[in-house]
Amino acid sequence: FDATVAHFRAIYEETGIPILIYNVIPWNYLSVDAMLRIMDEVPGVVGMKQSSGDLKSVSDLLLKAKPENIVTSGIDALLYSAFAMGAHGAISALTCALPSVTVQLYDAVQRGDHAAALDMHFKLNELWNVMPHDNLPACVKYVQHRQGLALYGPRAPMDPVSPAQKAAIDAVLEPLLEIARKAAPAA
Repeated sequence: FDATVAHFRAIYEETGIPILIYNVIPWNYLSVDAMLRIMDEVPGVVGMKQSSGDLKSVSDLLLKAKPENIVTSGIDALLYSAFAMGAHGAISALTCALPSVTVQLYDAVQRGDHAAALDMHFKLNELWNVMPHDNLPACVKYVQHRQGLALYGPRAPMDPVSPAQKAAIDAVLEPLLEIARKAAPAA
């Protein structure tokens, strides 16, 4: 583990850029205690993106981290839960696909409107459930396209979104697009 601490220290010393560790790599997964140690010992490590699918790790990080540490979630199916526990935000496929809706979900939790937050959460979860992971970036690009962005294909060898995948996404997307439209500034 000392090599991992040294690795992040070297990155920060060479770049001087604040580091937010993406904790999902299966062959170098960092425990909560390891993440806390890195944030304590390496001044440039400002926080963590916890993406293992383990909401308990997010909870433990929020419980034990220093106030200046940033704890974000990358667990798409648990955005509401992470926000309700106090996560500072999220970096995930859904936050890229529907940034307006995920910001509204975060804001609803912050103001204590849990009914609205849960409604958005379950709508986002329906979308998450129909976006296959073998070509998830392509699915995200398709959702972005449905909001007016150009549709670009994924990098090879990833498959583009199939007609069946588009249909599955479209079947659950409209309520989310309506939420996004309501928050859009008037033109």
